[in-house]
Amino acid sequence: MSKIIKYEMMILVTEKFNDNDLKTWAFNYAKTLRKLNAFEISVISRGKRDLSYNILDHKCGNFIQINFSSIPKHVENFSSSLKLDSNVLRFLILNKTNNVQKKYDNN
Repeated sequence: MSKIIKYEMMILVTEKFNDNDLKTWAFNYAKTLRKLNAFEISVISRGKRDLSYNILDHKCGNFIQINFSSIPKHVENFSSSLKLDSNVLRFLILNKTNNVQKKYDNN
């Protein structure tokens, strides 16, 4: 059996969402994590921010932080679904247990 690890994930999504749509989007991904047997899930909106440089022609984006605990195999499955989401500009998953990070770029 794999060891359970705490993760912190930061997701940068397009600016096209209003607050309610963004909340719905984020909680749908939290439900996906729950289906993958993740637990201790918390979703925090970090707000809409101007970007230092354009990412896929976007000058602004919404930042979402999701903290959760899971086994590594499920995190890989989850990151695959984020890569396919056209609303996700970038995301970063930090392993909070031993500060190992995985970085994914949707470019």
